[in-house]
Amino acid sequence: MIDRKIAPPIKDAIDYTLELKPYELYSLDNNIPVYTIHAGAQEVIQLEFVFFAGNCYEQQKGIAAATNFLLKNGTTKHNAFELNESFEYYGAYCNRSCYNETAVISLHTLTRHIEKLLPVIQEMLTDATFPEDELDTYKQNSKQRLKVNLQKAEFVAGRLIDSYVYGEQHPYGTYTIPENLDNLTVENIRNFYRKYYLNGQCIIFAAGNIPANLKQLLNAMFGKLAVSKPTNSLPNNKTSPAKERIYRVENDPAAVQGAIRLATPFPNRHHPDFKKVVVLNNVFGGFFGSRLMSNIREDKGYTYGIHSYIQNHIQQTGWFISTEAGKDVSEAAIREIYKEMQRLRDEKITDDELLLVRNYMIGGILGELNGPFQIMAKWKNIILNNLDANYFYDSVNEIKTVTADELQALANKYLQPEKFYELVVY
Repeated sequence: MIDRKIAPPIKDAIDYTLELKPYELYSLDNNIPVYTIHAGAQEVIQLEFVFFAGNCYEQQKGIAAATNFLLKNGTTKHNAFELNESFEYYGAYCNRSCYNETAVISLHTLTRHIEKLLPVIQEMLTDATFPEDELDTYKQNSKQRLKVNLQKAEFVAGRLIDSYVYGEQHPYGTYTIPENLDNLTVENIRNFYRKYYLNGQCIIFAAGNIPANLKQLLNAMFGKLAVSKPTNSLPNNKTSPAKERIYRVENDPAAVQGAIRLATPFPNRHHPDFKKVVVLNNVFGGFFGSRLMSNIREDKGYTYGIHSYIQNHIQQTGWFISTEAGKDVSEAAIREIYKEMQRLRDEKITDDELLLVRNYMIGGILGELNGPFQIMAKWKNIILNNLDANYFYDSVNEIKTVTADELQALANKYLQPEKFYELVVY
């Protein structure tokens, strides 16, 4: 019998052995790969159709996002209302998302309804008509949303810092202006749709309680389409970063605080330093107990929150620091950021702090593996970044074994103020 007066032993998260449930892979008749994770106690399923139709493929700004959004807004058989009703009737949810390289159609539904809803997804992907009135509504809503966002310093700062790091013409650095939306036409959208959806490249991810006949259902609905499997070759988008490093932008003369962004180009996940730098980033500003939070939020009181992160891009990426602070303390906050960089360069991280960060990171991964959707999200990230299947385990091993000496060397290599773009938008 358990003695409730005796506390159970505390086990560090790093002492756990993490396992990433393997996926099952098969191909449809047209060689479209399907990755599946069968797990979970609930009778639900998530399907994601990932097309290589993101903004790095567009010849006209804004056309990738518009095409992706309008897929659900009308076919030759059903209008936008009827398509939405098809999903709502079964309590399902169909979403569209457009990113830099990819564009996604996702479906969340009870497993027993999958046979009823796959034909609706097929209709959207193969028979979209992009009605003129739906495009007009999309333009109007997008311009209104953009107008509101452009009044926010943090929104403007996010756009500008990306353009400095990657270049204004690079897909990671470009941003939409109202004129881009005005120039969208049904004809151009249909051309993009034909090239990158009807005749594009696609991967399917399925997770949850997978029905035994899912392969047959997918093959019947999508196995004869003209789409093909990904070639893993992306457009050669050359980076042309800004030459100046320091920027101060007045967006609102009456502003009482500034949106602070610091950033530097950084190698992608294939670089040998990446996994170790993820640990260093967490020490620096990656969680609530980080150096930046302890100094700038808790000690100085300059901000409610500050964090650093490495962007999740496939081609190039960047190391970013983001916060909002009072207008009168923004410059002081930047000085403190640089001081924390110097501390990491000059002083080795203590064993206790490194153990705290290791436990935080491993604990976070444990939480991210709680369920089939989260497990598939891990695999999806690995697959779309064209990484080795052992990447997950290699990353966990680096978290557990990276040394303070290695982290100090990386800080001296990357956390140099002269390498960072510095922006404050008031």
